[in-house]
Amino acid sequence: MIKKIFYLAFLLAILSSHSVLADDSPVQRLHNFLSKAGSLQADFRQVVITEKNETGKQSSGIFMLQRPGKFRWDYTKPYQQEIISNGGKVWFYDVDLAQVTARKLDKAIGSTPALLLTGQVALEQNFTILSQDKDEGLYWIKLIPKEEESGFKYVLIGLDGDNLAGMELSDNFGQLTRIYFSNLKLGVKLDPAKFDFKPPQGVDVFEDK
Repeated sequence: MIKKIFYLAFLLAILSSHSVLADDSPVQRLHNFLSKAGSLQADFRQVVITEKNETGKQSSGIFMLQRPGKFRWDYTKPYQQEIISNGGKVWFYDVDLAQVTARKLDKAIGSTPALLLTGQVALEQNFTILSQDKDEGLYWIKLIPKEEESGFKYVLIGLDGDNLAGMELSDNFGQLTRIYFSNLKLGVKLDPAKFDFKPPQGVDVFEDK
């Protein structure tokens, strides 16, 4: 009888240990982050790595997210650009070129992987989700699109604990776009007008059909 009790206790301890490890996985951490990230604001730095593994364009600005379905990138250096989504479409406004491009939601992920954080994209349905090894102190999750015509190979999401710290997108031409987040603030009150976009007068507008 004592041996049976000891065996059951040992078995429960093993199962409990496995449960803790599962709950602590990078994929679970991503779900934890998304469940609490109703709104956020962060500074970002973006670096492009060419197919020759050379550092290309670098830019920076402010990122805002309001779930479900709303986000805004304000690029401030070295050029001014706005990327805004309020559900259904994503608007790309290049201030210097006086040009606006509107893309359908499902065609824009390769240009702005932040769509994966909005709640408008069913992650499990559209991606194979894999936990990666911990690297540079961050937990990494790899999302591989199930559609061959997605326009990119994969997206990596990096978490510092349960908080967003970085993203990396690999396109079909061997180029990497890396984004590093800092000064992350969760639960901030954001002005709804920040997510409304109307093309300014006099700009050229190109829209996906």
